[in-house]
Amino acid sequence: MTIDDPHVLAEVSAAFHDYERALMADDVPALDRLFADAPTTIRYGVGEVLYGADEIRAFRRDRGGSPQRRLGRVAITSYGDSFATANAEFFREGSDRRGRQSQTWVKFPDGWKVVSAHVSIEGSGS
Repeated sequence: MTIDDPHVLAEVSAAFHDYERALMADDVPALDRLFADAPTTIRYGVGEVLYGADEIRAFRRDRGGSPQRRLGRVAITSYGDSFATANAEFFREGSDRRGRQSQTWVKFPDGWKVVSAHVSIEGSGS
């Protein structure tokens, strides 16, 4: 297995940055396209635990957008040609507290999709 193939890293990086742009623009249809449409897709957020694409879509539709943020360090690693992880630090506007985001990406016939995500804020009880 090849780890960090430059072509695969470029694909996953592009998908990751498409996700970030969609998140900051509250482009819900784009966010939905970037997550696997499956009951096995999971997203743990700062204040929510979502199992399945339907719960994730409903959360995004109802929340009214993500707090604006800037990215810190981003680490993307690919394993073979169809599996990757993306880990990012972020800082919400008006806060110095570091947030953390982990995503597991899988390449499907229609492109790279997040199958698992976890978001937390450092030092947060929620």
